[in-house]
Amino acid sequence: GSLMRWKGKFGLPAALERPRFQKASVICYLPASAGETMASLHGLLKPKLKYLAYVGMETDLIFNKGVELPGGFASFPLTETQEGRDLLGSYADWQVDLAVETGCGLLLETATWLANRDRAMSMGYDAEYIRKANAASVALCDAARRGKDAPHILISANIGPRDDAYAPAEQMGVNEAAAYHEEQIKTVAEAGADVVSGYTVAYAAEAVGMALAAGAVGIPSVVSFTVETDGRLPDGMPLSDAVAMVDDSTDATPEYYMVNCAHPDHFSQALGQGTLPARLRGLVVNASRCSHAELDEAEELDDGNPQELGQQLGALSREHPTLQVFGGCCGTDRRHMAEIAAAI
Repeated sequence: GSLMRWKGKFGLPAALERPRFQKASVICYLPASAGETMASLHGLLKPKLKYLAYVGMETDLIFNKGVELPGGFASFPLTETQEGRDLLGSYADWQVDLAVETGCGLLLETATWLANRDRAMSMGYDAEYIRKANAASVALCDAARRGKDAPHILISANIGPRDDAYAPAEQMGVNEAAAYHEEQIKTVAEAGADVVSGYTVAYAAEAVGMALAAGAVGIPSVVSFTVETDGRLPDGMPLSDAVAMVDDSTDATPEYYMVNCAHPDHFSQALGQGTLPARLRGLVVNASRCSHAELDEAEELDDGNPQELGQQLGALSREHPTLQVFGGCCGTDRRHMAEIAAAI
């Protein structure tokens, strides 16, 4: 199998096909009114501090360390064994060390991108196992940051899409998406996560649902869209329009927005459009310039040029000073993160 097939394209057994969460049809998720809780949440990041974020662990495990992950890309089952927890802890430890060494803040991402009900159940895990894995991943991140002298470390509960991240077979409505994601969001919030980050989101309605569910639970949220080589979401919507739609639908509930799982060449021209300069705060990028379709056919990892990637993000950091979060997604490893931290 290939990188993108592992990351997104495995189907659900017939027993798990929609609809599942019947409450989506009877519960209406509403944004907080202006001046209420959500309006007071903005301010998660410390002003002027640059933050690191790393979500390239799975490709590093698969291609560079030869670790076989369930479903091809699921890291949450590593929480089940001491060996797996030690491995996850080692990734968290070097990220914390890098933040301390460089004076950067850190969004410490949990290993829970595929730990939502449909994606995890398609691999044979039951609801209790999924709940425990989510909570354990938060606990591992908390242990890694304790006693460390970094400027600011936040535990970011990493929430992935319900379906294929690049070409979802079906798109949920807003209420269905909110009802679906609330289960995982509630678990990680209760476990002590500081923020919920929806990563590799392919269409705006699911992002709206994620944000509304986080608001209902009472935890800050971040939305990270993925884009194709033209800077648009996989469904063709311009990035600036997607951000505007989520803000309009949620009373600007998300703390901020990001782009992930794309190379800087793919979206750099779009960064000045619409409301993006005011609301976009993070770029968590792929090492490769290949499109998602090209990566889908690739049998070997394209790790790009770590130094060049760091220089590109450094240039974007200077060109767009409101950007605060920078990091690596597919194909990146410690080398890329070190270059990024030095450049920003």
